Amino acid sequence: MSPAAAVSRRGLLGAVGGAALAVGAGAGAGWAAMRSGDAEAAAAAGTPVPFHGAHQAGIATAVQDRLHMAAFDLTSDRKTDLVDLLRRWSSAADRMTRGLEVVEGGAGAVADAPPDDTGEALGLPASRLTLTLGLGPGIFGAAGRDRFGLRRQRPAAFVDLPRFARDDLDADRSGGDLVVQACADDPQVAVHAVRNLARLAMGTAAVRWSQLGFGRTSSTTPGEQTPRNLFGFKDGTNNIAGDDAESLRRHVWVDAAADRAPAWIDGGSYLVMRRIAMRIESWDRTSLGEQEDVTGRHKLTGAPLGGSTERSPIDVPKLPAGSHVALAHPDANGGRRILRRGYSYVDGSDGLGRLDAGLFFLAYCRDPRTQYVPMQTRMARSDRMAEYLTHVASGLYAVPPGTQPGEYWAQRLLEA
Repeated sequence: MSPAAAVSRRGLLGAVGGAALAVGAGAGAGWAAMRSGDAEAAAAAGTPVPFHGAHQAGIATAVQDRLHMAAFDLTSDRKTDLVDLLRRWSSAADRMTRGLEVVEGGAGAVADAPPDDTGEALGLPASRLTLTLGLGPGIFGAAGRDRFGLRRQRPAAFVDLPRFARDDLDADRSGGDLVVQACADDPQVAVHAVRNLARLAMGTAAVRWSQLGFGRTSSTTPGEQTPRNLFGFKDGTNNIAGDDAESLRRHVWVDAAADRAPAWIDGGSYLVMRRIAMRIESWDRTSLGEQEDVTGRHKLTGAPLGGSTERSPIDVPKLPAGSHVALAHPDANGGRRILRRGYSYVDGSDGLGRLDAGLFFLAYCRDPRTQYVPMQTRMARSDRMAEYLTHVASGLYAVPPGTQPGEYWAQRLLEA
């Protein structure tokens, strides 16, 4: 392998960083606009996000602009195969988040064998890639089978989500034994990461579904400009900030002792996935006044109705009954909050020329039973925006804590 090929993608940022951020269709408006302080400097430099830590990266991390997410079904019932897969995935994830090939020289070391790295990210910077693992219910046993002997390690908070009012779920696009969330500022870097994890999984797990996302619809950095969703409204104004340690402790990170959860998930979380199809054409034919009443915000400024700026205090009783903001606000949910990391998606159009587009909703919480489930139950019944939405896929995953060097994903569970 030539010395040039062995150079970290990160080291080539000065030559290719600007072009890399423009790769891919459906690019949203300037993701880096209005950053401040360290967040601005880190984004401009493309500083890699550390893979190791107390919590997995990709949760409280400053939200990147692109997503590639995939769920996998395990095809082996042997625990040793699962352990081996997560060992190889963790090693590859650590390297890829540093802007390196899956293995040293993996893209072109041996001419007579398939490469150990697919190569499409060569020459690209790390692009703040994060990889986050979630475990599906099947890991802990399903349909009477406890194939890995982990049934007793399933936390009580890891419930099966109920079928909410108006759900129209596609089982083939829901669930999965394992899920990997890849976020990056370059779509090709995110796609490369998931593609290579899928290649490493051959013989042990197969892709169940995957989803590309763009134009993050919420932010964990309040200093940034709040992004807009495909309805044109600012979304995620009151999201939990990634540096708000107290809110993260209260609402996101599991405290195994306080929550009476198994020790392996201490410092972890729970990930809710909902693929929400938007009726774009119906919304586009709705008056601005009606759009604002349904949302509970002014479209241009993002201010709550009755407020003057985006971050004006929200007085829930003064908002239109059934408006989206009124139902989602913590004041309407006993003060409970969730950390949102959703993305927009556009997957072409259907046979009638309508956009297959919407929100790929992702949220992290400490206990879905008391945070997400009650909130979504009320919203499914009363949210005026539901007229323009259909929830078409769903999943809930237990997210292990972060790893230390030498550890692999979910090691504390599998070696308990």
